[in-house]
This record gives sequence, structure tokens and C-alpha cells, in this order.
Amino acid sequence: MNAYVPSLPLRRRLLRAALAIGLLGGAAPLVARAADRRRILMITYRGRTEVEDGFLEYLRAQGRDLDIVHRDVGQDIRRLPAILDEIPGLAPDLIYTWGTPVTLGVAGSWRHPDPSGKVGRIPVVFALVSAPVAAGIVPSLTQQGRDVTGAVHVVPTETQVKAMAAYREFGKVGLLYSTTEPNSRAIAAEMEALCRVTHRTAIHRHFQLDAAGRPTAEGLERLIAELREEGADWFYLVPDTFLGTVYDRVIPASIEQKLPTFGATELAVRQYSALTGLVSRYRSVGRLAAVQADAILYQGTPASQIPIETLKRFALLINLHTAKALGGFYPPIEMLNYADVITRAPQPTRHLG
Repeated sequence: MNAYVPSLPLRRRLLRAALAIGLLGGAAPLVARAADRRRILMITYRGRTEVEDGFLEYLRAQGRDLDIVHRDVGQDIRRLPAILDEIPGLAPDLIYTWGTPVTLGVAGSWRHPDPSGKVGRIPVVFALVSAPVAAGIVPSLTQQGRDVTGAVHVVPTETQVKAMAAYREFGKVGLLYSTTEPNSRAIAAEMEALCRVTHRTAIHRHFQLDAAGRPTAEGLERLIAELREEGADWFYLVPDTFLGTVYDRVIPASIEQKLPTFGATELAVRQYSALTGLVSRYRSVGRLAAVQADAILYQGTPASQIPIETLKRFALLINLHTAKALGGFYPPIEMLNYADVITRAPQPTRHLG
């Protein structure tokens, strides 16, 4: 006769109870929590953002009693292994990840899952991953084959190209991104293909890499100047994790070159004064990820059965201060009837010397 084997959720509860009362010698003690309280380990890349605000707002609005453990790599993915080492002691019911590098570091690719060996069967819900299939996180948005799901924040590239052309028609678009990020390479390839079929040209530039193979901001102003010199009409801000950390240099340098910027993320336009962008609102992305997490934690739906989704509604953002700084690069008047006009003035342009 087969021996009774408790289900995975029950085994987790038994393990937590054993750890809490010290039945497993040498195990790290857990913070006590109610039996029905769920624990979420949130791992972010650059601190808490509006994505996490939306995520937590939704779950708390449902009356969920949560134990949130937040860890951040501080824009240095080398800090992730130490966080992963905490997973056995924390015993989270779900792991939330922000961005492609963190998600790959936690969940691995679908071909090589769980690189640390610490995640096991814990479901993972990601946000701010622009191309999960191209990045290798999942083989499909609807048939992931493992307990990973999440919210894609980037508007389809074809839709963004149409929005760019509606604002101002163009023949050449400049791109600057990290070759180390698979999602960035995938989006750049999509832009390249779309440009070819519409008889436009994509001009590519890549961040330099340091001795450890990490992208660096060295010489980025010169790279942006080269995009303008080669005739770029638009500078498309690829949803690139590293690029997002240097918006404070990229966008002033673009204004210096009188090169209009089109952002793929809300952060680029709302906080750093890119000219315009068609975006998914960060809070809404967080809420979408929270709906998925809620289904896993409280409805018992496996993450593998929850499709990876993109929001159905997008926002067109336009910064008129930046339009003026670019020498009057204003949109067609009818766009202002439905655009969200940003009043934040761009940062002072730096001397590029």
C-alpha cells in the first residue's frame, strides 16, 4: 500500500510549524504569523515603485492579510544570490519579481529553471518584464509549463510605431540599449523588422560593457549625438532595465541634440520628462499582477494556468515643456484632446563636453 504523502501546501505548513517550534535543529527561525496569513517575498531592482504600490493596494482592497517581505538588489543583480539564500527560512507562499534580470535570476529560463535551487515549487509572479517569451522566461504566454506568470507592461511595438508616426512622421528612429538584456534585444529586433516593412530605418547603438560584462553609461552622450548625426528623427527609449537607471543623463542629452524621445515606459515620460510615450500605467500593471497573485494564493489556481497578460488600455503621455525645449516639437492639436499632458519641466541640459 502506498504511504500517504501530504500535498505541497500542507507540507509547507508542516515545515513552517516545525521550524517555528524548533523541531528541525539548526534551522533559521521564522517570524510567527497566523496560519491563514500568506507571505509574499517581493524582490525589486531599484526600490519600491508605483508598480508595487498598485500590487499591494489591490490585495489590501480585497481584505487580504499579508506578510510582505521586501528585498531589493539596488540596481546590482550580484546581490540577488544572498536574497535567494533566505528563501528556505522565509518559506514564502509566492515570490513577486520586478524586471527581467531579477525574474531570470529567481525563476531562471524555462529550459533551465530555478538556477539557485532555492525556489522549488514556489509560484513566481513578475511585473515590468517586456518580452517574457523572447527573454526565455516562458515558452508561451498561455502555456508556461511551470509555476510562473505575470504582467507585461510594454505596449506592442507596432502600436508604438503608429503613435510615433501620428505625432510626427519619421524616416529614421534611433535606439540605445544593453546587448546583455534579452528583452532589449528582442524589442530592438521587433523595431528593426517593423522599420523594414514600412520603409524606415532603425539606427542601433549599444551601451559599452565594463570588465565584468555589465553595461556602463560611459560615453552615452556621444552615442546619442551619433544617433542625431545619422539622421534619427525619433529616439525610441527601449524598455531596457539599465537604460531606465540613466534617464537623468539620457533625456537631457537628447534635448541638447534636439532629438525627440518616445518612451516605452511611464517612468521615462512622467518622471524624467521624455517628450512622449504610449504606456501602461505602473499602478495598473501592479494591479494586474496582484489579480494573478490573488488567484494563486486565495483561489488555488496554479500559476501555470494563469496566462501572462498585457493591459488592454494604454495612456498617451506628452510633455509640453520638453516639446518647447526641443524647439517647438509640438503634437497635432487633436492629440491633446486625449493625451495626458505632463507639466513637469525637463531637467537642465548638461554640458556634454
